[in-house]
Amino acid sequence: MNRIRTLSIALLACAPLFAAQAADKPTGIGSEIQQELAQARKEVRTDLAKAKRELDSENLRIDNSLQFGSDNSRMAKRGNTTLPQAEITPQGDFLIEGKMQTIDVSQRRQLLAYRGRVIEVAKSGIDIGQRSAEAALDAVGNGSWVGLLFGAMTGSLESRIERVVKREIEPGVRAICRQLPALMTSQQQLASSLPQFRPYATLEADDVADCENDVRREFASR
Repeated sequence: MNRIRTLSIALLACAPLFAAQAADKPTGIGSEIQQELAQARKEVRTDLAKAKRELDSENLRIDNSLQFGSDNSRMAKRGNTTLPQAEITPQGDFLIEGKMQTIDVSQRRQLLAYRGRVIEVAKSGIDIGQRSAEAALDAVGNGSWVGLLFGAMTGSLESRIERVVKREIEPGVRAICRQLPALMTSQQQLASSLPQFRPYATLEADDVADCENDVRREFASR
C-alpha cells in the first residue's frame, strides 16, 4: 500500500508536466505507471512468499499472538501482564525465555498440531494480505493515467481502492473466523496436558464470536 500511495503522490506532484509530456509521448506515462505497478506486484508476492517460508522454518512465538476481538472490558479482565517469551520450534519443542521445557511424546505431538493450526491461520492472513494488495494495485492500474490523476486529486481513487479491497478480503476473513473453534480446542487440549502452556491459552469462546461480529459490522457499511 505504501508503494501505491507513493505513486498517487507522484502523480499529483507531476500534474503540471503531464499535458506537455502527453503531447510528445502519448503512451509514455501510462507505460511507466504500469511498470511501477508490475514491480509492486512482484515485491508483494516475493515478500509474502518469504513470510510463509519463515512461518514454516522458524520458531513460532505464542506469547504475543492470537489477539482477536475488541472488547476492552474482557481485555481488562485478563489483565495486562506481559507473559515471558514462549515459542514452539518446528520440531515441537516448547521454549520459555529460550529454555527448553520437559515434554513427552504426546505433548510434542500436541504442540506440533497446535503450531500447525496457528500457522494455517497466519498463512490465511498472508493470503488475504496478498489479495488485498493485488486488488488495490488492480484498482490503481485500471483506466487511463488521466483518470488515475483525477482520482488521486479528488479522493475517489482512495475510495475505489477501499471498496475493492473490502470486497476481496471479506471471504478470507470469514474463513479465518471459521478456523478459530478448532484452534481453540487444540489450545485447550494442550493447556490441559502441559501446565507450562496454560498461561498462553488465551483464546476464548467470546473471541470466536467477536471475530464473526467484527466482520459483520465492518462489512455491513460497505
